[in-house]
Amino acid sequence: MFGKQREVFVYNTTRETFLALRVKVADSILGRLVGLLGRRSLKPDSGVWIVPCNSIHSIGMLMTFDAVMVDKDFKVVSVNELVSPFRILWPKRRAESVIELPAHTIFRSRTEVGDQLMIERYEARKLPRKQSMPEAEAQLSGK
Repeated sequence: MFGKQREVFVYNTTRETFLALRVKVADSILGRLVGLLGRRSLKPDSGVWIVPCNSIHSIGMLMTFDAVMVDKDFKVVSVNELVSPFRILWPKRRAESVIELPAHTIFRSRTEVGDQLMIERYEARKLPRKQSMPEAEAQLSGK
């Protein structure tokens, strides 16, 4: 909870579509407990990945959202569109984690049970230090 929270992106390799680009990882007890509680909305490219988790509830939630349950290999085992407040999604036997996403994300990404997801951390490439013009020209000419 303290410090910078990790973010990952979620890509559906089966459908070749992104579900979200900035998904916060909730892998601590407090992070899993809070999830989306207290939020009124989600940005279109965001979400919360609750790890480990095989069921969720929306008691006390202020918005409708989509939920995707995945197994340990990131294969989709359940899709739940438009989960409204005060609802319980019962445990799925093979589910290892749940990704909570903005409403309509499942429809837009065409995600279905059985799809393979890629969940990875995005790391920006480090840019090389600024070079002087003669250094850059020498590097390009191979000298």
